[in-house]
Amino acid sequence: MNIAIAQSGGPTCAINASLVGVFKQGLLTEEIDAIFGSINGIEGMIGDELINLKSIIRTNEDMELLRQTPSTMLGSCRYKLPDYDTDPVIYEKIYKTLDTHRIGVFIYIGGNDSMDTVVKLSAYLQHIGSDIRVIGVPKTIDNDLPVTDHTPGFGSAAKYVAASVQEIIRDCSVYSIPSVTIIEIMGRHSGWLAASTCMLRANGEEAPHLIYLPESDFSAVQFIEDVEKEMAKHKAVIVAVSEGIETKGADDMAEFQSGATDVFGHKYLSGVGKYLERLVADKIGCKVRSIELNVMQRCSSHICSKTDIDEAERIGRHALRAALEGNTGKMMFFRRVSDIPYAVTIEMTDAADVANLEKHFPKKWISPEQNQVTDAAIAYFLPLVQGELDICMRNGMPVHFQRPLQMR
Repeated sequence: MNIAIAQSGGPTCAINASLVGVFKQGLLTEEIDAIFGSINGIEGMIGDELINLKSIIRTNEDMELLRQTPSTMLGSCRYKLPDYDTDPVIYEKIYKTLDTHRIGVFIYIGGNDSMDTVVKLSAYLQHIGSDIRVIGVPKTIDNDLPVTDHTPGFGSAAKYVAASVQEIIRDCSVYSIPSVTIIEIMGRHSGWLAASTCMLRANGEEAPHLIYLPESDFSAVQFIEDVEKEMAKHKAVIVAVSEGIETKGADDMAEFQSGATDVFGHKYLSGVGKYLERLVADKIGCKVRSIELNVMQRCSSHICSKTDIDEAERIGRHALRAALEGNTGKMMFFRRVSDIPYAVTIEMTDAADVANLEKHFPKKWISPEQNQVTDAAIAYFLPLVQGELDICMRNGMPVHFQRPLQMR
């Protein structure tokens, strides 16, 4: 039989490592012939746009280069698969693609919205009596998938964010005049990435002095009071804030956000940093600037976490094994066994336990003042950012695996 792999949702540093994990396991499995990649997620299955991965990943060097290349080599999508009762033709097109190419296993690498596709497609295939198996592999820098201890992609993003914030701290420390720097970090409903900046305390940093998450109780009035208290202690105050914090009653926030949503109903966010910058300028009047790390958080593989990349490959391997054992409609996940020494097991759960759901940053790790993260969180974060890859370099710059021309 043949197998197919697809990638979906936002890019990460580790999503290609999961693809490599599935690919390597496929090469080791005698019963598997062709290994197809679906171009642009489930859309490639609907439109029968597949590519034989063996034709573009030819050597061990190719696999290693792809493993350390950020973003989605196969392309991605944000396509919401309709219910079968609403649009059965879509399912029939997917089945035709699967049947035409003799695909017995479909591995979908993505986040909680992608697991919705795993649930619906596996249920449809079972309904029509097909033995094609569908397995989900988690990924997201947001770290907001239920069940799993953490998600592939998060460790590398957290490492980049922490390193960038540390460099911003150094930059802000050179001047004698009081200043406030607000760093806007990704996180729509869950503040895991912004919270991970607390790791800097493990290296003796005091900043960020304030951390605000969507899970925090936030008010503009209290924010200004918090900043003023920190300014009494520090010349340069550093604030880390999740893009999705609730700024209740802030009508002028609307001018910084488009108000648009994607097909899953998620708002396109950004702008809270600018809003807080103007608030500080108006209420305090000191030197203030906001910095939005933006998409660099997702694809900065030059400082990726080796732990993250290695785990992403491992979970891809386990996904194919689980499918070959007859499982379908499942998502693989990490169960943490120990912090010191760090150890995880890879298990599986029903994809329905993850689809369209979110895991929030624990309230117990937020300070009583709602403006900081406690030291208890550091033990959770630190193992996920350990290790560095031997990044392939050419002409002084990192080298990436290039998508074939037929996929561009």
